[in-house]
Amino acid sequence: MRLLAAAAAIAAAAAVVVVAASFAVYAAFRPLVGPAWAAAIVAGVFALFAVVVALTLNAKGRPKPVPPEEQGMAGRLIELARERPVLAAGAAVAGAIVLARNPKIVTTILSAAIAGRAAAKPPERRR
Repeated sequence: MRLLAAAAAIAAAAAVVVVAASFAVYAAFRPLVGPAWAAAIVAGVFALFAVVVALTLNAKGRPKPVPPEEQGMAGRLIELARERPVLAAGAAVAGAIVLARNPKIVTTILSAAIAGRAAAKPPERRR
């Protein structure tokens, strides 16, 4: 919950910074080119900024390819979803419908996940 609250606070701060920066750019260019062109410049500046951020994050976020024989089941499913996104979306919708109609499946999956984590986690030592 703390991580979620921190992410929300960072997102809110980023939104405030973007709004303030856009007002500053608009105020700087309005006397020179007029209100319409100043608004166009603001849109262009922030569109360029968004492209630069997207390209930077895309370059850093590319994982190294893993040979198919070393991938687990989750890796193969993700690769299948990338190759066939329509099929993946249909499977997700079908899975959601099945889970919504049978809540016992959800509790079984959650209990299995919790039991798996508890079994894999070494016991903590008390000091």
